[in-house]
Amino acid sequence: MAKVLIKPYVSPNCVLLALDWPDGGDRKDFLGFAVRRTPGFRDQPQSWLPNRLGFDGPAPKGQDLPSHENPIQKFLWWDARIDDADRGRQLSYEALPVVGTRDRLEGLEDLAAQATVVVPGHVEGRIGTYFNRAVTSSQAFSRKFGGQLEGERLDKALAWLANGLEQAIPGFVSASQRIDAVIYHLTDERWVIPSLEAFPGDASVVYNSTRKDDSNRKAVERLGERIEFFPRTRASIMHNKFIVRLRNGRPAAVLTGSANFTTAGLTMQANVIHTFDSPALARLYLERKKLLEGDPTLSESAQDAGWSEPVQVDEAQVRVFFSPEPKGRRQSIDTVVRAVRKAKSSVLFCLFMPTDAKLRQAIFEAGDRGLMMFGLVNKISERPPEGENAAAQAQVQIYHRSRRDRDVFAHNMYAGSGRPTGFWWETAELPGPRAQWPVYIHHKFVVIDAETDHPVIYSGSANMSGNSLYRNDENLLEIQGSRRLAAIYLTEFLRLYEHYRARAAWNRHMEGKYETYRLQEDSGWASKHYQEGTPEYKARIGMVQGARRALGARAGSRRG
Repeated sequence: MAKVLIKPYVSPNCVLLALDWPDGGDRKDFLGFAVRRTPGFRDQPQSWLPNRLGFDGPAPKGQDLPSHENPIQKFLWWDARIDDADRGRQLSYEALPVVGTRDRLEGLEDLAAQATVVVPGHVEGRIGTYFNRAVTSSQAFSRKFGGQLEGERLDKALAWLANGLEQAIPGFVSASQRIDAVIYHLTDERWVIPSLEAFPGDASVVYNSTRKDDSNRKAVERLGERIEFFPRTRASIMHNKFIVRLRNGRPAAVLTGSANFTTAGLTMQANVIHTFDSPALARLYLERKKLLEGDPTLSESAQDAGWSEPVQVDEAQVRVFFSPEPKGRRQSIDTVVRAVRKAKSSVLFCLFMPTDAKLRQAIFEAGDRGLMMFGLVNKISERPPEGENAAAQAQVQIYHRSRRDRDVFAHNMYAGSGRPTGFWWETAELPGPRAQWPVYIHHKFVVIDAETDHPVIYSGSANMSGNSLYRNDENLLEIQGSRRLAAIYLTEFLRLYEHYRARAAWNRHMEGKYETYRLQEDSGWASKHYQEGTPEYKARIGMVQGARRALGARAGSRRG
């Protein structure tokens, strides 16, 4: 009988385990997986990864239900109990199939498989990667910070949500001799503005400044005596968020990503920031900053729009595109469209609102031809809006896609009044009005073939929209060839995706439309995953492909 296959994907925040049991499709009593971690939780020598569901429903009061007694009925599972102290630590995971009946479970120890990982730091080599946690409605947040948040408890809760983003910007600034920055919104008074205030070197900042948006006024007034500010007035919005570090008068490194330099952007809104210790890449960003200092017209700033030459940073080959583009051209986003159409295995997208029709069509076609395709957006309307504008069309298509195939989910997919036990609704008990925390999925990334040896990542400030093409100042990164970064994006995406997918399932359960929130008592939970040609089948096979190849190589070695 075949052994379990296991392949880990690791980020600084969690470990994603892809599981497969090739013989599971032939066992009607296949009830899921049990996964054991060494070392365990809270200084235990070993622990079973917990489930949140049992055969009778959700765990009472958010308690752990150990997976050897409550099998994991998923082919993807997380160890989300990774904290600062775990970075650099070696962890081993052993997964085994569980068969039998709910009253007589049998873990097949002789078919177990093991995987060992070292939890990475936020910075590995010359590339830093910071994903915030951004989810207050999780049970982890409830356990740590349940109740009214104020004072020191609020500070700790926001730092936990920021998950390193609150340190990334101050740390990058303090390690510089001079900084040149381009910042859309500069309002965070907890971490960012104090770090700029304390910075002893020269600093220069281009900031968004339009008649409709004066949100940067307080920062300019507070920092204006020691930082040189340049207002950007002639774009619809100056949407970049990057800092260039200079040493000895030369560009040395760059910090860039999707996160606005606001408290919500660093904590509650799902975002990513990268740092690249690369003079060549930093030079490109510095040149863009120098251009924007002069507040050029859109046509002037679009004149030389195009992809940069590739820059090698560790194993990653990186290019950058600065928008806007000349009217009628789509070089930046059509590059993404072509890459999606060439996808061999999977396409993941996490976007505030994917309003570009060609990109949306290419992504959905990938799902329709059987590739693993998952999407996460900020909002799907309950009733799709009518109209001809791009946003309305996007919401209509995503609405119908999510209703039909359930492979695109959104932040808003269950109401605060109907939350499962142990979950909060975002902002419910945070201070101030909800208007302070208006966006939740703020990411702008597409990842192609993340689980393969040839992944491609598109990430940056650009929302993949008409405005980001022609009316805004933006930057878009293309990162090729880094399996490490692709694994981080895949892990962090699926962490968020599964959270919101569970919300949608809870909605359907509460409406009486879906039997969920309890373990199934036979192998029916796994049926689609063994049905050849389904996206679930493709995901089951594809996500453990590396483990499958390694097993084949070992078998060949033994035969030889």
